[in-house]
Amino acid sequence: MAERRLGIIMNGVTGRMGTNQHLVRSILAIRNDGGVELGDGTRVMPDPILLGRNADKVKTLADAHGVERWTTDLNVALENPDDELYFDAATTDLRAENLRRAIAAGKHIYCEKPVASSLADALDVHALAEKTGIKHGVVQDKLFLPGLMKLKALRDAGFFGRILSVRIEFGYWVFTGEDRPAQRPSWNYRKEDGGGIIVDMLCHWRYVLDNLFGEVKSVSCLGVTHIPTRRDEQGEPYEATADDAAYATFELDGGIVAQVNSSWCTRVRRDDLVTFHVDGTHGSAVAGLMDCVTQAGEQTPRPIWSPDTRQPIDFFADWETVADDGPPANGFRVQWEMFLRYLFEGGEWHYTLLEGAKGIQLAELGLKSWEERRWVDVPSLGD
Repeated sequence: MAERRLGIIMNGVTGRMGTNQHLVRSILAIRNDGGVELGDGTRVMPDPILLGRNADKVKTLADAHGVERWTTDLNVALENPDDELYFDAATTDLRAENLRRAIAAGKHIYCEKPVASSLADALDVHALAEKTGIKHGVVQDKLFLPGLMKLKALRDAGFFGRILSVRIEFGYWVFTGEDRPAQRPSWNYRKEDGGGIIVDMLCHWRYVLDNLFGEVKSVSCLGVTHIPTRRDEQGEPYEATADDAAYATFELDGGIVAQVNSSWCTRVRRDDLVTFHVDGTHGSAVAGLMDCVTQAGEQTPRPIWSPDTRQPIDFFADWETVADDGPPANGFRVQWEMFLRYLFEGGEWHYTLLEGAKGIQLAELGLKSWEERRWVDVPSLGD
């Protein structure tokens, strides 16, 4: 069987998500399974070179996972013509310039979101990529979560009838660093370093809502910094200048209303760290990362409000679990494999840098809504 090497510059994979999801569970897992098979039987074998600013961290990561190539010099990495794809999961404030340099070097682009620190930068990078003719993609991993793929299948089958509303609950308690170490890096809570949950999460909610339920038409968003002081990685106190919770409502195409709570200051009492509750005229469904349950119209109980007695109905009982369609797949790996096939085979590719720009657009409009305390319309950026 023919095999084709693909050199990938992987920038910024020393962080938790970059290491676990992109390197280990995607690229290295693909390598261990013999590559990605194309339609003609050829197998694409990724050959990563790890790139980062801290030599000790990059070398340690490479040694731990048997990756032979690593560097701290972006210019050196970009000069190698045998590495055709540039992947970026480094800090947001550096991403647009890194992408410009990679595009100028003739590399194809696949990157994390946000794709830039501003909509203007994101649109500029997209225009540059289109002008040079390289192929480009942005990570939109949540679309490929098993739970959301089940929701999509229900929608496509007409289970919901007309969709009325969507409620998304996301978040968990992030420790302040005082009694227990924080689970998230301190820059997440500093606005000047690109932090804030609105910038972080509205990029996700844009592609989820647009692709599964309806294009976002307007937004009302309230951001809050619930915890004003935290401790950093060295245990030193610092001022949290960015929002750590966001409470947003979106109007979608077709009259659908979406309510989305995102918080790093909430204790979880739900089925998962994120849940998606969809109500329709014919039925409802609730999905998490992996699982999904449904309640059709004929299963819906008839409750009666009474403040004087305990609720006699078990509202968790009349729901059916959607069966798994095989072993659950890692959403990051699923999209990586899709993109690698697109690189070699062409065809349609929806998850472009422009889609990434739409996420930044919504984050900026969410911040504007918060600042001006009003609803804000979402202009079309095209397709």
